[in-house]
Amino acid sequence: MCSEKKDSLRLLKGHVLLNNPYLNKGLAFTREERDDLGFRGLLPPAVLTIEQQAARVMENINAQSSNLGRYILMMSLYDRNITLFYRVLIDHIEELMPIVYTPTVGEACLRYAHIYQRPRGIFISSNDKGRIADILKSWPFSDIRVIVVTDGERILGLGDLGANGMGIPVGKLSLYTACAGIDPALCLAVTIDAGTDNQDLLKDPIYIGIRQRRLRGDAYALLIDEFVTTVQEVFPDALIQFEDFATDNAVRSLKRYRNRILMFNDDIQGTAAVTLAGLISAMRLTGGMLKDQKILFYGAGEAGTGIAGLVVRAMMNEGLSWDEGLGRCWFMDSRGLVVNSRKDLAEHKLPFAHDHEPVDGLLNAVEVIRPSVLVGVSGQASSFTKPVIETMTRINDRPVIFALSNPTSRSECTAEEAYGWSGYRAIFASGSPFGIVREGAMTLMPGQCNNVYIFPGLGMGITTSKARTVTDDIFLSAANTLASLVTEEDLSVGRIFPPLKNIRDASFAVALSVAETAHEKGPAQAERPDDLSGEIKSRIYDPVYREVSI
Repeated sequence: MCSEKKDSLRLLKGHVLLNNPYLNKGLAFTREERDDLGFRGLLPPAVLTIEQQAARVMENINAQSSNLGRYILMMSLYDRNITLFYRVLIDHIEELMPIVYTPTVGEACLRYAHIYQRPRGIFISSNDKGRIADILKSWPFSDIRVIVVTDGERILGLGDLGANGMGIPVGKLSLYTACAGIDPALCLAVTIDAGTDNQDLLKDPIYIGIRQRRLRGDAYALLIDEFVTTVQEVFPDALIQFEDFATDNAVRSLKRYRNRILMFNDDIQGTAAVTLAGLISAMRLTGGMLKDQKILFYGAGEAGTGIAGLVVRAMMNEGLSWDEGLGRCWFMDSRGLVVNSRKDLAEHKLPFAHDHEPVDGLLNAVEVIRPSVLVGVSGQASSFTKPVIETMTRINDRPVIFALSNPTSRSECTAEEAYGWSGYRAIFASGSPFGIVREGAMTLMPGQCNNVYIFPGLGMGITTSKARTVTDDIFLSAANTLASLVTEEDLSVGRIFPPLKNIRDASFAVALSVAETAHEKGPAQAERPDDLSGEIKSRIYDPVYREVSI
């Protein structure tokens, strides 16, 4: 080999290392490392600690004029230096979680093609039939334990965003690491690009996905089947989290795979667990029991029916039968109250169709059904109007109002509206964050019914126990554990979830309960260690710089 080529390769070695986000330490490389690794002079001479680098990142974050700008800056950091990204995110979790995930990730997905910089996962298109194994094997890490996959058809409450939906699995996986400590090298984001029916995207000259209408029917099902089957072959220990699929596909895939492989649907099951936890906490404020509540769901998609299904399981633990629990859950969809005389009901709504006369309009439904709990999963902004909340308050001393639609722009009502219109008697939670509400000497801290309280810890518990499937018992355990972490001090200010600043402690508690349930009730394949808590702690990723050698 000629000396010129050898010199070129030596310089390439340094550049490759500096451009590997898993190994790059930026200005934290010591002078000795710079000599040993062959890139003295490729960096400015100063050596900065990770703490100094983090301070610089936060200075730049705070200088941004918009949350989207903060998102872009954080994702650029992720592309350069994953260790520093997680150091900053963990140390500023309350401030930055709304940036790397909801609500800002919704805006980022809307503009994903226009702010695209580098790939952060795997894209599998409908043109890749028969080649998915090769695509998965191209990923640089072979020991993948958690996969978050979307097809981009129902991104938050924003609809069909096609390949632009990649922001969702990337954001979710960042929380697996930041909240539960799963090593980012064990995580993989996947977007299945089955096309899009969003005409604005198809007309956008820089859209990053394939330009065709969405696959439907058997062709779509075969694509998902090939993906799921291939994951079992290439990454046999991987937990697959389905995220932001349209209702029919979400319900169908959960029914098809839940008892066959290690998977769950976060929109259905994760949302159900965190909402159930909120309801359990709310009962401590109302003094009632869950089995005695009458719940009206506004919105009858996969999130609402998923919540109701798990709530019924919890009611059964309090003594009700399955049918009695179903009778406590009522649904409103775009055509009115879900009743069994209707002929237009999708399969997932049928168990909740009651023998009742048709009712149109949410206010009328509240008057007729007289619920104690109102749950919004509609994506319809401002649908919990002042008359609706006033009626809930007339019927109940402490009305429970959950406005769960994301992002903030789609919330059924704001915290201030729920509290103010109820005379500050409502027990409120939302899907997106709202600020503190003050009225005179009263301070109320609205709870965020955020799936982040469940899925990171669930993932850690599942991967530790090597569970074969994710059962309802696991979600019930996670919900009860989360609710148990709410203190009397939290309840005194109306907060029915632990503070987000404590999310790592909450995730650890959920992980431990999930692993214990998996060992006690059968799905675990790993031998239970003598110290299960210690085993989980030993797996927690700590974003600190380590010595690099090649």
